[in-house]
Amino acid sequence: MLLLLLLLLLLLLLLLLLLPLDILRQRQPQDARLSWRAGLQRRVARGALCWAAAWQQRRLEQSTQRAGRSQQQALRWCLQGVQRPRGPLWRTTDTNTFRNHLPLTKASQAQEEESGGQLLPPMSTQYYGEASLQATLLGLAALSKAYPEVLAPGGIACVTPTSPWPRPLPWPWHALGQVVRAPGAKHPGALLLEALRSPGLRALEAGTATELLDVFSGLEANGEELAEAMAAGNPGPPLPRRAAELREALELGPRGLALRLWPKLQVVVTLDAGGQAEAVAALGALWCQGLAFFSPAYAASGGLVGLNLWPEQPRGPYLLPPGAPFIELLPVKEGAQEEAASTVLLAEAQKGEEYELVLTNHTGLTRCRLGDVVQVVGAYNQCPVVRFVCRLGQALNVRGEDIQEDVFSEALGQAVGQWPGAKLLDHSCVESSILDSSEGSAPHYEVFVALRGLRNLSEENRDKLDHCLQEVSPRYKSLRFRGSVGPARVHLVGHGAFRELRAALAACPSSPFPPEMPRVLRHRHLAQCLQRRVLS
Repeated sequence: MLLLLLLLLLLLLLLLLLLPLDILRQRQPQDARLSWRAGLQRRVARGALCWAAAWQQRRLEQSTQRAGRSQQQALRWCLQGVQRPRGPLWRTTDTNTFRNHLPLTKASQAQEEESGGQLLPPMSTQYYGEASLQATLLGLAALSKAYPEVLAPGGIACVTPTSPWPRPLPWPWHALGQVVRAPGAKHPGALLLEALRSPGLRALEAGTATELLDVFSGLEANGEELAEAMAAGNPGPPLPRRAAELREALELGPRGLALRLWPKLQVVVTLDAGGQAEAVAALGALWCQGLAFFSPAYAASGGLVGLNLWPEQPRGPYLLPPGAPFIELLPVKEGAQEEAASTVLLAEAQKGEEYELVLTNHTGLTRCRLGDVVQVVGAYNQCPVVRFVCRLGQALNVRGEDIQEDVFSEALGQAVGQWPGAKLLDHSCVESSILDSSEGSAPHYEVFVALRGLRNLSEENRDKLDHCLQEVSPRYKSLRFRGSVGPARVHLVGHGAFRELRAALAACPSSPFPPEMPRVLRHRHLAQCLQRRVLS
């Protein structure tokens, strides 16, 4: 890390020394001199980024080739950060001793939701910076390899105040001039307006897919206002022709809107976290149709747990690296998630098996079960490559039926597919006891959905969800047959309902980034955010 910083400092000094070199080019026109200096700066900056990414790639190769040793080093680092570890954990580097003397801890989903997803104390700036810098540089290298034209000057725009890159990009990235951004702009509207002024974008960035969904919804709602601001030159020079293009693109509807606005656009970059798959699907089917999606990493409470080195593959396979935070894998067996089980280390993971992630970082001596379930789909040297399946804390359970997040999403997708013209944008569920809505009836689910293409739900369409749930869950079907569980009640919410819910989640003092999107709400005040916005 020190060597990398020294190199970046040397390159920064080189860039600062470029200004006196203009004296040698005084006889050339001013525009030519500026172009020459900017070109040289970009070449130096690109070289610095390439070198830094290659160095991080070598580090990754070395650590994954010796995964066991690397995980021992990560464990030692975690224990060094804990004040006075007790008993046999004092100065241990043996992973078996660590696992035998420190029990697993499972935070409840309700605690996670109330705290905004903060299960583990945040990692220190120093080590989190190292892990996130590796994820950023390797993700950037993979992205530029898959889409070389993204690195053209002015080829990228971020339309949210937060960035999808785990760490603010190092100074050479700014010297390259790729990112289109208004100076000091933080409001999503100002960021979107600046992106709309640049028709040559190659990549569109947003903090998360759910945030990007809000951006496009806002674009449709406020499109005329944005067009007027662009035509009037507020801010920047007037662009009446671009404003007319915006109006024309909006008139054709949401499907393929991004490519109409930015014909050269190739990829959408967002940071993956829990509950983002539904937003990615909605964006891909409507506004961002025809575009690839890329997430440089998978973020969870306590740190980054996955690196994405394959932007050309859908649904983001992630490499679980052997550095900090210290990662263990708890085998998931159907119907036996609560049983005590032994964890395995990264090198011991088996292809095709599903595991729950267990994290330990240096700020708290806790082997925390995150609830995130992954399936091993391959290997990178001695480390597993995984896809995320579901979150165990997002299960529905009013009579012991235990319908997991992925099972419910499958049933909901089948039901929405039977609603003519409907496209699912977002959803969350509440068990009836949370809202006291089961008085005089059997306990049931309250399901809140945001749709595109359907303004009202008939009773026939509402009943289809309950039928689909019975098809995917025999246990639920049995409980429904006996009357122990009532039919699921579906509510259509208005525009902005889920944006209000996300704002309420983000308002929690300990809310991390990226915020996980809960699909099962355990607190009344959060459920009421959606209940207040019900249309039918």
